[in-house]
Amino acid sequence: MALAGVTVSIEAVHENQIQEVTLDGQEICVPPLSMSECLAKSAQKIDFAEEDGEEKGKTTSEEETEAQEKESSAFQPSLWPWDSVRNKLKAAYTETGVLLDVLNIAKEKKYMVLAHVQQDTNEPKSALQILAKKKAFGLQSISSGLSTAASVLMGGADRLKKSQQEIGNRQQTEFHFELHNLRQNWRLKKVGNSIIGDLSYRSAGSRFWQGGTFEVTKNTMLPSEQVEGTNTHSALEVVIPSELEGSSYVQVEVKHVSESTGLMHATLKLPNSFGKYPADAHWQTKLEVAQNVLFCKELFSQLAREATQLKSSVPHVVVGNQIFTNIFPSVQLSIILCHATGKGDEKSQPRPPKVEHNHVLEHSLHQLLREVHHKTLHLDPPHPVTATFGMTKRRRLAGPSGMSRADLKEMSESETLLEQIIKQARHEVLRVRTMTTIDRLASTIPDPQIMAHWSCLNSSLQSNVKIIITSNGYDGLRLTWQSLDLEIGTDSIKVVTKDRRILMLSFLEKELEDLIRWQVSQHHISLSQNLARLMGWQILSYNGCSGVGEMEDFATASSIQLVAPNNDRMLSIRSGITSGLHVYLKIDSKDSLDPSLTALVDPKWLNLSGTFKEIDMEQIDGRNFAAKLEFIMAMVKQKR
Repeated sequence: MALAGVTVSIEAVHENQIQEVTLDGQEICVPPLSMSECLAKSAQKIDFAEEDGEEKGKTTSEEETEAQEKESSAFQPSLWPWDSVRNKLKAAYTETGVLLDVLNIAKEKKYMVLAHVQQDTNEPKSALQILAKKKAFGLQSISSGLSTAASVLMGGADRLKKSQQEIGNRQQTEFHFELHNLRQNWRLKKVGNSIIGDLSYRSAGSRFWQGGTFEVTKNTMLPSEQVEGTNTHSALEVVIPSELEGSSYVQVEVKHVSESTGLMHATLKLPNSFGKYPADAHWQTKLEVAQNVLFCKELFSQLAREATQLKSSVPHVVVGNQIFTNIFPSVQLSIILCHATGKGDEKSQPRPPKVEHNHVLEHSLHQLLREVHHKTLHLDPPHPVTATFGMTKRRRLAGPSGMSRADLKEMSESETLLEQIIKQARHEVLRVRTMTTIDRLASTIPDPQIMAHWSCLNSSLQSNVKIIITSNGYDGLRLTWQSLDLEIGTDSIKVVTKDRRILMLSFLEKELEDLIRWQVSQHHISLSQNLARLMGWQILSYNGCSGVGEMEDFATASSIQLVAPNNDRMLSIRSGITSGLHVYLKIDSKDSLDPSLTALVDPKWLNLSGTFKEIDMEQIDGRNFAAKLEFIMAMVKQKR
């Protein structure tokens, strides 16, 4: 026996109530109740309608006598007259607090929910239920709360089924509509139960080995499952091949390198992640990016194959994803294929430095490959129609025109993509060099003015510029202009001077600079000659190749001698390319002349000898050489 005062815990048997017994003897038990269900079951046993008066009436007389004795023993007179009022207020305050807590629970519904407890309904008992109750004697029936929860779950399941059916019907309609839009822009075909598409340029004449197939599938993700901030929901998905994932572009660089640096010392550049597009991007964006990757790979593959096959004085080098070649001494052209899948860790990879690449040449590369695709499809039709298809017009005329084998061989040869882009790069480098040289001379030579007019009708292999040399304030004297017409090619510059002489310059900047400086020197002599005619002075001599004076670093100096109308004053002007401009003056009086020379017809020839004094042009007023020379002629012309 248990000792007095020892608490004995009695727990329910860990057996669940049997719900059903199948025909093969298998018992299906009711799952155990949850905490809320146990609470509802316990609360169901309490009868809140029972009155307290009935319980009091049932007490025995013995209990009443014991209670009276306890009250008499516990009764003591109150020491404070308001003690009973305080106890009443305290009890009222406690009840008010409890009432407030109950109202908060019923209103906010955070911790508990007040619900009506339903009474158990007496259902007809079948033989199987009677057998189950006999075996699981002592266990209670399923609570009404479980049935309520089951009804709520069933109602929610019905609503979800209806919404799922509506979404499925809408997705089916959207899938066919987007598939129709996809078929309008891309090539699709049905292979079994799959829909396969093609991204390649084979329909445009491409012979690239790599295929561009993709698969079209139905998007099973619901719109509600999408992450916030993403694009609109699409009913279909496209599966891109792994080799076409990410972003790609062809980068062209034209940079100056030292002569000691060889092509084999080039650094291989591996691009980091760039141009990433979100994973939930629209299928049109994914297909366009993948097709661009395929196009860049085809372009670089074609250029790499041509670089290994072409023969040149400086061999082309293909290293990894780069192609190097020299277009001019110390000028290197590099073509780089940049392709990044975007799967690497962006934090671990350093950000690549900004490279000044040539956007024009990159666009030209794309145009050249697309032109090849266009020519492959658009062949000249044969004439007559029974002739071999694909024969060009020049080849058809080869027989009647009697073309030689050399002409036919030259006609059959065509430039590769690499040769064309090298020519364009050379022309661009030469054009930039010409522009830089003209701008530098125009800023360093204040007098005369050097103006360059570039033609807007240029091509990728030829540009034209007209250089005009004038003096400020004397633009009306068109005879004093010095003009040069420059035709910039791929590796040379054709120059047409004012007197229609044709000069051929190489790609060196020094030759063009020397030519412009020589034209500036000629402009000074031409300006002096025209000003002398306007001022009434006479021209004694003109020498375009003067051998007197300082030796020039290149070319020769020019000189001119002018005589005043009174034949007693002479100006000698010498203009050199490096020595600069010098003006000399000689004044002779008739009293100092030799009488034996009076038989000369014209006394102007008497001033050929004598001493010339150089004039300091910096001290003469005027903003340029033309104004200063005009001022000197006007002052010297006056008699003294």
